[in-house]
Amino acid sequence: MSAPGEPAITSPGGPQPLRRSPRLYEQVVRQLIAWADSSGLGPGDRLPSERDLAVRLGVSRATLAQALVALEVTGVVSVRHGDGTVLLAAPRTEAVLAALRVRRDDLGDVIEARQALEVRLAALAARRRTEADLAEIDAALEEMAADVRRGGRGVGGDERFHAAVTAAGHSPLLGRLMAEIADLVRESRIESLSQEGRPPRSLAGHRAIAEAIRARDAPAAAAAMTAHLDLVSDVPLLAGGDA
Repeated sequence: MSAPGEPAITSPGGPQPLRRSPRLYEQVVRQLIAWADSSGLGPGDRLPSERDLAVRLGVSRATLAQALVALEVTGVVSVRHGDGTVLLAAPRTEAVLAALRVRRDDLGDVIEARQALEVRLAALAARRRTEADLAEIDAALEEMAADVRRGGRGVGGDERFHAAVTAAGHSPLLGRLMAEIADLVRESRIESLSQEGRPPRSLAGHRAIAEAIRARDAPAAAAAMTAHLDLVSDVPLLAGGDA
């Protein structure tokens, strides 16, 4: 049965403080899933505030944030700026943790693929872009900037920007290869943009790429994309880090 608003957390049914260990966020994931199930939460229900959950679990806000990102990249929750964390699906604990381990194993390959494909696409975009391509790149930058100004992470604008650069490269085969890894890239994008201070730095990287493309400077566009990917490839959760 759905609970209206934010459900209260009470003992003994609510989350209990956790002991420190490696991958603490995985313990938090386990307990959050167990609590959601015991509370009868279903798709569309909202979880309690991060502050409340962190206090009840006895963990830092940073560790709780990692756990919520883990649930987000596996499609269990949606973290919406201004609307809290909303449950999207009824998760199974081991399935979620197994999916995270697969993503950690795949991360290096995803980063290598992005470096191989997107650096080349940025250079091609600088040579081949049209005015319509620039308009879409600018629109993506503004979408991300507006979200970041509101306190969001800019995930939608980030995704739109990289898609616009790919389109501006006018390489159908490279575009299809990017589409093949799109879901994996999105998972690492969510985790990357969840790092403190990362959204404005990522936005600045996008602007450097856009300016090089606008100037038709292929080497500068490739260099700017390389620097940007080096920054956003720092994804400690998917790489196995812990808060």
